[in-house]
Amino acid sequence: MTATSDSKKDGGFLETVRVIVHALLIALVIRTFLFQPFNIPSGSMKDTLLIGDYLFVSKYSYGYSRFSIPFSPNLFSGRIFGSEPTRGDVVVFKLPRDNETDYIKRVIGMPGDKIQMIGGLLHINGTPVQRERLPDVSEDDGTGRKVPVKRWRETLPNGVSFETLDLVDNGFYDNTPVYDVPPGHYFMMGDNRDNSADSRVLSQVGYVPFENLIGKAQVIFFSVDEGASAWQVWTWPWTVRWDRLFSRVH
Repeated sequence: MTATSDSKKDGGFLETVRVIVHALLIALVIRTFLFQPFNIPSGSMKDTLLIGDYLFVSKYSYGYSRFSIPFSPNLFSGRIFGSEPTRGDVVVFKLPRDNETDYIKRVIGMPGDKIQMIGGLLHINGTPVQRERLPDVSEDDGTGRKVPVKRWRETLPNGVSFETLDLVDNGFYDNTPVYDVPPGHYFMMGDNRDNSADSRVLSQVGYVPFENLIGKAQVIFFSVDEGASAWQVWTWPWTVRWDRLFSRVH
């Protein structure tokens, strides 16, 4: 009786371990080849993405590099099944400066493009992008005081349209030199133009190699108010942004 009971216990334990291992392997395959979850920690992509958004990034959109694999092991260089991003895609990539930090920005410049900001207006290859003024939004100025912020709808040369914020006139990166995007690299910018460390800051981000792309932002699957904790389930009725759940990223 005891021997049989012990055998059942051992068999049950081994079955549990097997199920856990299988589940971890399935999760690893999904994370590596299909989708990876990310959360938004900063306001550099407002109002497209907000602090507290949780989203899925498709890993297959641009093919696979070593950065597609957890811990980015140096197993190979370049991309497998590589496919170029489209201008206007919202992309997660590894920061070229350290190849470790995850950044999320919008693809503005393609290889060979000339990018410049003049008076806060984006120019691509010498031509200003179409820009339409939208009603102002209210933003915290950092002191708890709400101030009006200019909002624009920009349309890129390929027709991709999105909203941008302009916190201050003649901000630090509202007037820039011409950036010549090298072959095999991309120029990334945040939609919150005066509050985004992006490719305009060559010493911090600069041009992003094709290899560093992780995937394309696709769907916001969860979202909580800035400062709220996603794990505090009991606060969800008033902290979850219900209108953002399962919305596509454009």
